[in-house]
Amino acid sequence: MVPPFDPGEMEVIGEEPGMFGMLPPSPIYSYPCSMKEAVNALYRREPYWVVFGKDAKMMTPAVNPDNIARAFVFEQNPTEPIVGRGVRDMFGIEWEFVPQAGGAMVRPGKPFAEDANDLLRKVVWPEPEKWDWESSGKANNGTFFTGENYNNIAFLNGWFERLISMLDFEGALMALYDEDQRDAVKEFLNKLSDLYIDILGRMIDTYPDLDGFSIHDDWGSQKETFFSPDLCAEMIVPYMRRVTDFVHSRGKNCEFHSCGQNLKQVPNMIDAGWDSWFPQNIVDSVRAYELYGDKILIGVDPGIKVDGMSESDVRAAARRFVDTFMLPGKPCFFGYVMECCTRVFRDELYEYSRKRACGLV
Repeated sequence: MVPPFDPGEMEVIGEEPGMFGMLPPSPIYSYPCSMKEAVNALYRREPYWVVFGKDAKMMTPAVNPDNIARAFVFEQNPTEPIVGRGVRDMFGIEWEFVPQAGGAMVRPGKPFAEDANDLLRKVVWPEPEKWDWESSGKANNGTFFTGENYNNIAFLNGWFERLISMLDFEGALMALYDEDQRDAVKEFLNKLSDLYIDILGRMIDTYPDLDGFSIHDDWGSQKETFFSPDLCAEMIVPYMRRVTDFVHSRGKNCEFHSCGQNLKQVPNMIDAGWDSWFPQNIVDSVRAYELYGDKILIGVDPGIKVDGMSESDVRAAARRFVDTFMLPGKPCFFGYVMECCTRVFRDELYEYSRKRACGLV
């Protein structure tokens, strides 16, 4: 049941810093419930107000070797990127941090395997049962993850991305198309899904306040998807679906992180069992919402620019967003793009969406 609206909720009791220092800070209102309850209500398609994508607390624990290799550890005791030498991921693939890019990449030009058949012969599967889950739980439970927050674990290197890390981009793409490699790809991805189910299950057991996962698998460039929807449906979707079915069976949500111009792949995201997707701003997220918002939660970038607008116009823009994208059974996330998120806009967006959820407007 949606909590009744109280005008006292509009009191700001704090401020949340912007994600990665790149987004503006957000006011913390006197919410009628925890953020955990509010975000989970949205995933049930019973929103209490317009929720922002950044309202989730994201962790990438160091217990997963991939996060150290990718220089992407966010937890209670974060580790700094290792500069000047390679760091091995869970499969032993070496990544190197590139300070100019602010991230790590596999050293190009010398892939781990020549093709998917070679990959099956060479791969040594990780043993997550040997990772120090107990220490990670002690460090992060009740500190980084609390019962008040909606807690999300980002899981890097999905299915296609894992192939890229082992075969380089051209080799990974060829493996999906080459009839002589397809069976090997399917066998590898099936075993990979077994591994991911094992790891995600251990994460669910280790962090009792965990609410969901954001699993990464980039599928496109700035202009186009890397592969056809038909190829994706055959070669990737079934293996993803095994993992999302498992996560759902444990009562957790599944967010898909996939960069690129992937609008035509959204039906595959739905078939793969994803609950939500945050498109990059190169994607027409309004169109994605119109086409598919009743089947998958979309992070919508409304394209609103408030510079030069009067206060009344800013408030009207916030109300239009709610009226357009908070339809019954078809809610959305407010996307990560925040140019419009002045204090006036945020105040009106929160108050008007709360009243709409309560049937007051």
